[in-house]
Amino acid sequence: MNEVLLRSLTPSVLAILVRRGVDFAAAEDAVQDALLEAVRVWPADPPRDAKGWLVTVAWRKFLDATRADTARRRREDLVDEEPAPGPTPAVDDTLQLYFLCAHPSLTPSSAVALTLRAVGGLTTRQIAQAYLVPEATMAQRISRAKRTVSGVRFDQPGNVATVLRVLYLVFNEGYSGDVDLAAEAIRLTRQLAAAIDHPEVAGLLALMLLHHARRAARTAPDGSLVPLAEQDRGRWDTAAIAEGVGILQAALALDRLGEFQAQAAIAALHADAPTAGETDWVQIVEWYDELVRLTDSPVVRLNRAVAVGEADGPRAGLAELAKLDDSSPSPSSGGYPVPRHTAVAAYLHERDGDLATAARLYAEAAQKAPNLAERDHLTRQAARLNARRRR
Repeated sequence: MNEVLLRSLTPSVLAILVRRGVDFAAAEDAVQDALLEAVRVWPADPPRDAKGWLVTVAWRKFLDATRADTARRRREDLVDEEPAPGPTPAVDDTLQLYFLCAHPSLTPSSAVALTLRAVGGLTTRQIAQAYLVPEATMAQRISRAKRTVSGVRFDQPGNVATVLRVLYLVFNEGYSGDVDLAAEAIRLTRQLAAAIDHPEVAGLLALMLLHHARRAARTAPDGSLVPLAEQDRGRWDTAAIAEGVGILQAALALDRLGEFQAQAAIAALHADAPTAGETDWVQIVEWYDELVRLTDSPVVRLNRAVAVGEADGPRAGLAELAKLDDSSPSPSSGGYPVPRHTAVAAYLHERDGDLATAARLYAEAAQKAPNLAERDHLTRQAARLNARRRR
């Protein structure tokens, strides 16, 4: 059984049913039933047209469910005549499915879960494991999301920016359980890039590839985080870097700059440096200036302060940091990640030689860290500086 093939066909089969007028929740149930039937039948009798087979079986599953439910008689106009089996149209409705799953009426977490289920073809169990929540909790979240979008017209133009935000959220979840969400986000973004010619889609794909290329070097054998400046660059994936840079250059050539392209340009400059000391920080600051212009994001301004500290010295970075409000709320409210401002201040004070202040700030940041790995890393930084001071 080719699981990869089934997952790749799932979104287009689902989209065809929705295009025919089936509401989203019923269509998704029918497609899942068809996938189970494929797992049972295909090993002994593989179809010549896998997509056509799935569409036909899913449609019949939908008809069976509809005819058995007298409360759904309002759909009888859909079941009067079953489309004849045969090759499915070449039109790919997957792009519309992306837009439906990223509908603005959904919360970010629900949009991510629905995208992974409907477009990614993951099971509820796999998504629950990736988010470290009970399967029943994730099933309820997905069910609510399906009900929310069931009444949404499928022929409305979608918001590419919202779709990209959802994919970026998937990517940033990283890895847990038996699903590598970073790799899954790259796969889905490749799929989107094949369906739509948009420089920001290309920019996001480039950004993901460039970040993912450093994955093997991000953690030590004991699981602790390794900062970018200390990573073994020989462990970076040079093929992914080359692909990401190539995609980025093609996107930038269109002269329609967006925030994902600017972020990818910064990642490319890091990837291009043979050593941390050879990083072109001056150019990175210039790209952060572009990002500030595009987004005016507090997180971008914070990262820019770090870049200024590298380009012009730690006191220049601290001066930039002083312009920012360290009491800003969490990213969901448009502010900084909780420990980030404090950790940046600690880093810049260390670079400036004030070890006592830096150690105190690292300890404060550790107390606010949102996860164990980050808390351990910041605690180690504080302990390292305190040990240096006692020498």
